Amino acid sequence: MNAPASDPAREPAPDPVRILLCDDHAVVRAGLLALLGSAPGIEVVGEAGSGEEAVAMAAHLRPDVVLMDLQLGAGIDGVEATRRIAPTGVHVLVLTTYDTDADITRAIEAGATGYLLKAERPEELFAAIHSAAQGRTTLSPPVASRVMDRMRGAAGPSLTDRERDILGQLAHGLGNREIARALFISEATVKTHLGRIYAKLGVDTRAGAVAVAKEQRLLP
Repeated sequence: MNAPASDPAREPAPDPVRILLCDDHAVVRAGLLALLGSAPGIEVVGEAGSGEEAVAMAAHLRPDVVLMDLQLGAGIDGVEATRRIAPTGVHVLVLTTYDTDADITRAIEAGATGYLLKAERPEELFAAIHSAAQGRTTLSPPVASRVMDRMRGAAGPSLTDRERDILGQLAHGLGNREIARALFISEATVKTHLGRIYAKLGVDTRAGAVAVAKEQRLLP
């Protein structure tokens, strides 16, 4: 005797994705709550107004996904909250208006599963939440482009040996006159090299050059 065919109508619906919202603006949280309330397969189980609150609530509620803003006013920011939540196995999906290289890099390095901009359509947000719940990475198109550009430029700018020498002197806090004496060149030559270094690193200050050089490991 053949087994009766299963009736899809009788099969239990999959459990909804349990969401914890974290945003320091109550109006934004209310808007997200209303939006997500209309989404199939998604359930908001809590709201946090600060990074500390999100960390505590994530540990208590054990949601599938924390929808995390980056700028959270006083206290720890969204990146630090992500860094504390991600190791517990709870997925963090960043939802923010900020798409700078620094913000994206910090969030991903902290363990964020995805990075979405608030300008995305609701359908994109819903899809990203379901992807994050399964541990799949979702990036807004502008964010994905920035990540790819950063990867393509990962080798860093091409600096000459002399430019690297001058960067090293800058990192030690030497002024143009001291650099010239240390490297046995003229101050005019130092200034010329500095102009080229600034252009290659995309900065316009000594401190900026040193910061980028350290980030990209360009110092001798």
